[in-house]
Amino acid sequence: MRQYSVRRIALVAIMAAVVCVLTAVPRVPVPATGGYVHLGDVGAAFAALAFGPSLGFLIAGGGMAIADVIGGYALYAPATFVIHGLQAVVIALIGQKRNAWLMFVAAAAGGVIVVGGYFLYQWLILGMAMAVAVVEVPFNLLQASLGLLGVPLYLLVKRAYPPLVRWAQSS
Repeated sequence: MRQYSVRRIALVAIMAAVVCVLTAVPRVPVPATGGYVHLGDVGAAFAALAFGPSLGFLIAGGGMAIADVIGGYALYAPATFVIHGLQAVVIALIGQKRNAWLMFVAAAAGGVIVVGGYFLYQWLILGMAMAVAVVEVPFNLLQASLGLLGVPLYLLVKRAYPPLVRWAQSS
């Protein structure tokens, strides 16, 4: 079993809190499905690129699931944890070469996970009519597109704080 330092646990908790705030504060409801659009995907992309797939999963999935619970969207929290966690894993694995172009491709691929994941969750698990689940697709596409902003954010923070790269390599 892998041992995590207090510093690493604190980092995950703080970053999950940041993602939670990005998810909870600028929230735009989608009445047809009960979901909402937010900026949490920016934090998911940043966390995935900065801290790798395992910590990125915990930060993105955990932070957004907590925001769902706190914000009254607990029905979505389990799916949010898995969907946004997988989003971070995909972004981290594709974007690990540290090539800016590939990082954008990675963030877009992570967005596909979000759009497809929520569509399937609403349709197959929550039992919404397909036509209702489709209503949220454009909103999730917008949210996923905003997630692309996590790439330049990562690049700027990495330039300002080069030790950030070591975190991703050691996770």
